[in-house]
Amino acid sequence: MSATVSEQKMIRHPIIEDFLACVCASFLMALGVMFFKEVGLLTGGAAGIALIIDQLTNLSFGQAFALLNLPFYILAWFRMSKRFTINSVICVVLISIVVDQLHFLVSLENIDPIFAALMGGSMMGISLIMLFRHQSSAGGLGVLALFLQDKFGIRAGKFQMAADVMILVASFFLVSPYLLVLSVVGAIVLNVHIALNHKPGRYNITG
Repeated sequence: MSATVSEQKMIRHPIIEDFLACVCASFLMALGVMFFKEVGLLTGGAAGIALIIDQLTNLSFGQAFALLNLPFYILAWFRMSKRFTINSVICVVLISIVVDQLHFLVSLENIDPIFAALMGGSMMGISLIMLFRHQSSAGGLGVLALFLQDKFGIRAGKFQMAADVMILVASFFLVSPYLLVLSVVGAIVLNVHIALNHKPGRYNITG
């Protein structure tokens, strides 16, 4: 069920609030990605693919993440709102830059893989909720997930969880079974946050 006109007016944030949310969420997402990178965990979506590319090629996470999101900008521009697309582009650029440069600001000498999976997944999930509620996303499958939720009522969290698990299973030969299990745990934590806190009708993304 789509939001009513009064609900859309109530949830529409000023541009400055959208910008601040994008900045905060992008840094939170980057920190979650850093946790995963430090212990060799993978995740789903474009971020997961970017982590794999970062391991196998000379491209950095940020470079791969930015390139992978290009096709989804087209989908967002023609099928969703222009404001959503512009906000998403800003967030993807911020995340790409911050992840690649965060090591100048943060140094992690030791982090437990289980903690990294739980906290990293939570930070990424919470950051995505922030973005969704401010007419934005981190690009990639998040754009497709929001489009399917808005148009067909398919829960974004459930769709993204299924897609993430498929990507992680395909990464079986890249990490040890232990890290693969923790990667799945991290992906589940991320998507549980979205499934519980971002439901159809609460926020409209096409207005």
